[in-house]
Amino acid sequence: MRDCPGDWQPEATGQAMDEFLLPGGAPACSEFHGRPTHLSGQDAWWPFDVVRFVPLQRVSDMTEQSDKPGSIDTQPTEKGDASAARDATSAQTPPESAPVPREGRKATRQRKLLAGGFGVAVLAVLLVFSFPWVEEMLNTVSTDDAFVNGHVTFVAPRVAGQISRVLVDDNNRVQKGDRLAELDKQPYQVAVSEKQAAVDVAQADLQAATAAVRAIEAQARGRRWNLQHAVQDVDGQVALLHERVAAVDKSKAALALAQVQFDRARQLVGRADVSREVYDQRQAELTTAGAELTQALTEVYQIRVSLGLPAQPAGGGDLGQVPPDLDETFSSVLEAQAELIQSAAQVGVVHSFDQGPKAMLDQFEKLGDIDTTFARYAANAPAVKQAEAKLEGARRDLARAELDLQYCDVAAEIDGVVTRRNVNPGNYVQVGQNLMAIRSLNDIWVDANFKETQLRDLRIGQPVDLSVDMYGGKHIFRGRVAGFTMGTGSTLALLPPENATGNFVKVVQRLPVRIDLVDYNADQTPLFIGTSVVPYVYIHQPPTGPDAGKFLQAYVPQSPSPGPTAGPSGTRQ
Repeated sequence: MRDCPGDWQPEATGQAMDEFLLPGGAPACSEFHGRPTHLSGQDAWWPFDVVRFVPLQRVSDMTEQSDKPGSIDTQPTEKGDASAARDATSAQTPPESAPVPREGRKATRQRKLLAGGFGVAVLAVLLVFSFPWVEEMLNTVSTDDAFVNGHVTFVAPRVAGQISRVLVDDNNRVQKGDRLAELDKQPYQVAVSEKQAAVDVAQADLQAATAAVRAIEAQARGRRWNLQHAVQDVDGQVALLHERVAAVDKSKAALALAQVQFDRARQLVGRADVSREVYDQRQAELTTAGAELTQALTEVYQIRVSLGLPAQPAGGGDLGQVPPDLDETFSSVLEAQAELIQSAAQVGVVHSFDQGPKAMLDQFEKLGDIDTTFARYAANAPAVKQAEAKLEGARRDLARAELDLQYCDVAAEIDGVVTRRNVNPGNYVQVGQNLMAIRSLNDIWVDANFKETQLRDLRIGQPVDLSVDMYGGKHIFRGRVAGFTMGTGSTLALLPPENATGNFVKVVQRLPVRIDLVDYNADQTPLFIGTSVVPYVYIHQPPTGPDAGKFLQAYVPQSPSPGPTAGPSGTRQ
């Protein structure tokens, strides 16, 4: 037993790893020396100043020593059993306990301080490196369901034939207009020769038709003058008729005068006032005047008959009276008009038979110079037009044959890389048969399938950073939101869902969003179709470019497309 100081009191220094469980309060120094003081988990005895007494309480840390002899876990909890427990362990005599040095306690405190400082440093580093990630997460919208997409041009021949050469292979880079394959040109060269001969024949036919029309033109010009002459003849006959009628009137007056003079001479000769010679003279004058009147009437009757009129007007009318349209209804005038209409029709000028001859002549006069008029009519004559149409058809056939010959060289439609070549020399190909495909290097974009819950802040024109897996994050591409597809991926599928039947389970839909690349250089950092992309759309930065800030693109009217032109083979899809 050890001696205790007079003012000894048990106190806790914080160095003990376990606690004693003793009945009642803290024991006296003499009692404590008689009890086992071995601490759980320790192989040495500890001085008294490191022991803290907890009356009637057990700490869980002491359970590990419950099976050892002398462990305080085996201490009875009742006062009656305390002495029995002390008797059971009184045989064990603890060894001398060594005092804990002050330097050990100081080293432990320093280790705790170092551990705390290291934890603070690690936390600071985590905050510094996680701040950009948190800022990016708050300012961007992202998805990993995005891929590079682009146009593909399927190369197909425009003419059928046998492949003679294939000039490219898969993964070869080509430019627009480069020859990719060649077809056998000999059959098409023969076709070009045949069409050229047809063009020559059509040109000869046109020359013959032009010559024939020129002859018809001369005939029409003659008949035009015939018509005019016929009209003039009728007018001349009418004037002559009027002249002969005047002569008849004159003859009638002369006859009346001769009759008066004869009657006077006859009376005077009976009284012997005049001689018989004078009487005979007056009788001869009367006979002559009657003959002249008869002759004048005969001439008038002849002219009237030549004009298609009766010799004597009905009812004894005026011999000089004729119809006012006689110069348009006379037979010779109508005949000349019919001949002119026939000749004019052959040069493409159609006249109505209801049109009068004078009106027809006036029409020719209004057209200007007669030579220029007939030359213009001759150029538009049906025979000439027909020959010109045949010549044009022959020329078009020749152009088509030459175009088919040109199509024997299958050329690239766009700049890109050849893929999926499936043709070899000797193969016979049909029109439109797929020979190979060309993937564009520059006309590409990114299709990002954003969830519908991410579309609230997305707009056209927002800037985008594109991280491509194939570059491992070493290169960031720049992009711009270009538009939104009018339909989610499920609605554009081959078999769209039927939500009106069966049980419905709501699934978050994804909408394809097109992102155009900005300042993309395919020669330095090419992108391949189908590669994975992670886009980061900056929703708080102002959108730029066309239709900025909108969901839908503006309507742009289509300009009239130019006429068809010949181009290289290829079908754009």
